[in-house]
Amino acid sequence: MSYIDTFIRVAEDCPVERGGTPVSERPLLPAHVIQYNLLAGAPYHYNHEELLYQVHVRHKGIPEEDRETRREEIWTELFSKSHPCLRASMLPKKYGWGIHYDTEGKIALYAKESPQYDHFTSGGEAGVKLLNAMRNKRR
Repeated sequence: MSYIDTFIRVAEDCPVERGGTPVSERPLLPAHVIQYNLLAGAPYHYNHEELLYQVHVRHKGIPEEDRETRREEIWTELFSKSHPCLRASMLPKKYGWGIHYDTEGKIALYAKESPQYDHFTSGGEAGVKLLNAMRNKRR
């Protein structure tokens, strides 16, 4: 699912008060670490589908040359099934990152303690829909 003009707030039961950098010791990085690396390094560069694709090829360790030559095949296979939106990502659920989709659906991260996060969550940006990230635990 892709959003436009939407801000995903940190989950109500997020265990941190500040946006933290997710890390992993595993050779193949988990999806949330790849999401963070891509979005932190290039705010408003990726839309949801492109982010999913980039996370997928990195997570699966698909070589760069295959990413180019087999892009359409990989893309078609990837999107032949549904995928969760970023409301379910560990970034807003565990690591304290709000997620903004601009008018073109391009994505940027904002730390929970940042003035930009406050700006979006206080309704400071007209026309931006506010959603909560999914909770970590059921009520």
